[in-house]
Amino acid sequence: MTAPVQSPEQAGRVLRALYAGYGYQPFRVQKFERYELYSEFRRFLATEKVLTFTNTDGRLMAMKPDVTLSIVQTPQPEGLRKVFYHENVYREQRPGEGFREIPQTGLECIGALDGYAVGEVVMLAAKSLAAIRDSWVLDVSHLGVVMGVLDEEDLTEEKRAAALAAVAAKNVPALRQLGLGGAAKALAGLTALYGPLSETLGQAEALPLPGRSREALGELRALAEQIALYDLPNVHLDFSVVNDVAYYDDIVFRGFVEGAPSAVLSGGRYDKLLQRMGKTGGALGFAVYLDRLEDARAPRPACDGDLLVCYAAAEDIPLAVQTAEAARARGETVRVQAQPPKTLRYRRVLRVQKGAVTEC
Repeated sequence: MTAPVQSPEQAGRVLRALYAGYGYQPFRVQKFERYELYSEFRRFLATEKVLTFTNTDGRLMAMKPDVTLSIVQTPQPEGLRKVFYHENVYREQRPGEGFREIPQTGLECIGALDGYAVGEVVMLAAKSLAAIRDSWVLDVSHLGVVMGVLDEEDLTEEKRAAALAAVAAKNVPALRQLGLGGAAKALAGLTALYGPLSETLGQAEALPLPGRSREALGELRALAEQIALYDLPNVHLDFSVVNDVAYYDDIVFRGFVEGAPSAVLSGGRYDKLLQRMGKTGGALGFAVYLDRLEDARAPRPACDGDLLVCYAAAEDIPLAVQTAEAARARGETVRVQAQPPKTLRYRRVLRVQKGAVTEC
């Protein structure tokens, strides 16, 4: 049995209700932003290209490619800020394909983050996937585990980037060819692990890892204990989840649902962005890419409705209406029109012509 959510529009409504139920407040942003915002914080964007135009006052404006920057730049109240959004962003989805309007629903938790807040955001990411499809998985990691291993070696930025790419691809031969010293063996051991969060975390804790990595494992253990309270069986540990290290710096995660060829949810902790904006505290959030849900829809049903009623001429409309209303009174779904649609299928088709109703 599949989850009832079938379309991006339905998913957006269900997800917003989910987040509101946990005390998150709706946040609306402007469609346009000052281009300087994205120029200054370009390294934190998921895209290199920004769609711009000149405003009537001569200022360079941008169609927003990102929602998080717009939220973080607004004044931060004391304590913990919990918001959710449903917005369109404008990005080049793939190089050379041009800009697209992409619907997103997501949430951000900003400020005095504690262990509970982190666990709640990860839990809501998992529940978001479960609301979309029954068959789902959320892969969780902590960048501190992998980065702690790499920090033990004197690596160039180029070699560090190559190592992260090999970890992301679970390419152990490539790791061994990079000349990483003892780090290669540790990273190979981490990339080989995959499975339920708590159980697989125990295997990671048994590996010989440096201090920073063990500190990150401790944070993952606290997260695993909280996630266990929610009875979410499809939260897995996967150290190949190395979301953009220029943006994220702690817990990271990606979500998948049956039928979608790529991740439909991505998120993590991004304290670096707050620090760059001169703000204090922590920040954690995720986005659900609603456009990718089109590929995850349930298989088309055998029929699009119970009954199709077709009429031959205007004088046949009263009998067509009478026939359709009688069928609806019996609980059937009925479509009425002059010619049968070419792309829809019905269990029965009736033809109304010259005062008679015949079955086709």
